[in-house]
Amino acid sequence: LFLGQMPREDLFSKEAALKNQAKRELANGLEKDSIYKLRLQCFSRGATGILGLARAFRVMDDDGSKTLNLEEFKKGIIDMGLDVNESDIEDMFKRFDADNNGTINMTEFLVKLRPPMSASRLDIIDKAFNKLDKNGDGQITVADLKNVYSVRDHPKYLSGEMTENEILVNFLKNFEAGAPNPDGIVTKEEFDNYYATISASIDNDAYFDLVVRRAYKL
Repeated sequence: LFLGQMPREDLFSKEAALKNQAKRELANGLEKDSIYKLRLQCFSRGATGILGLARAFRVMDDDGSKTLNLEEFKKGIIDMGLDVNESDIEDMFKRFDADNNGTINMTEFLVKLRPPMSASRLDIIDKAFNKLDKNGDGQITVADLKNVYSVRDHPKYLSGEMTENEILVNFLKNFEAGAPNPDGIVTKEEFDNYYATISASIDNDAYFDLVVRRAYKL
């Protein structure tokens, strides 16, 4: 199995089921907690839903403070095209602005937004990331991947359709779908955000473990 080529069909069907379930739940007319509603909105986008929102927030964090004010927070959600009303957005913001200073910590917010994951799932995600992050700088780039994976058996490499670089860039694009500014760099947070949604589509811890181990030859 080449990097990232998990049992794809099975994974796609699980992701599709998660999307449909989220859409049905959003449409059922029942009262929902505002953060849960936003999570469902993200799930209805599939594996890159929470990842896309995190990236939209990052783009607005000009000063690198990892905090957002209400306007930035609102803009991130609107830029993603998520269907959340004004009062929900304000409710979420208030809940996270614990000291009432007008800003929230976006990392804390995203951790709350992600579905909870068991320690064993977090552990296998960490192992996969650490294997890819060859130079240990906390991010994955094409240069890291070249040191970890050989593309020689990749069908598109063998057929001459794609170069080594194109195949590795393509893999990184899994984590950048819908990104306003794809940069070819995947941070640990982005990796976690991506697998949090994959995790939500898989009920069984052992199967999740298998999917990640097979994808990254762990």
